[in-house]
Amino acid sequence: MPIVASFGGLSAFGFGAFPGGDFESIATVTVGSGGASSIEFTSIPSTFAHLQVRMIARTSISGTEDTLIAQLNSDTGSNYAWHGLVGTGSAAVAAAGSSQNHFRTFRVAGNTETASVIGAGVIDILDYADTSKNTTVRTFGGMDGNGNGQATLYSGLWASTSAVTSIKIYANTGPNLLQHSTAALFGVKAP
Repeated sequence: MPIVASFGGLSAFGFGAFPGGDFESIATVTVGSGGASSIEFTSIPSTFAHLQVRMIARTSISGTEDTLIAQLNSDTGSNYAWHGLVGTGSAAVAAAGSSQNHFRTFRVAGNTETASVIGAGVIDILDYADTSKNTTVRTFGGMDGNGNGQATLYSGLWASTSAVTSIKIYANTGPNLLQHSTAALFGVKAP
């Protein structure tokens, strides 16, 4: 059953998501008490045009913020690259990485941040089942720490032509995602 076919009379295209496609829920994972080292989606069907992950999270880092990173198909090799832009409200910082074992997604709150502060973001995995090209990813997210918030925009590359069948998301420093961190995976249908 499509979750978002329209929003306030706007089609998914008009809302600025994907041209003409409906979103269908595939799976949702919520971290329980004690935390978890990662959230992972496996056995992803190849029946959609694109994938989207919507996520909220905090990590156990001894600090106010952390970055979530991801891997596809359990590939831990140096097959990823990313570019990013981070805005803090007073400055903008650009960064990049190549020959990485992950791509970056977005910033989230750390364990010493105010308890009510979390990070939120969206990860789009484009043409994930297309085996004729490498996989590209775009992400947007951030967190507001009452004066030390950040907004992040990243693009990522997985240098593989394999269809994406699994996604693993975890904290860059962490080491854990804290209880109540939640990720929902959606398939985006072709228009």
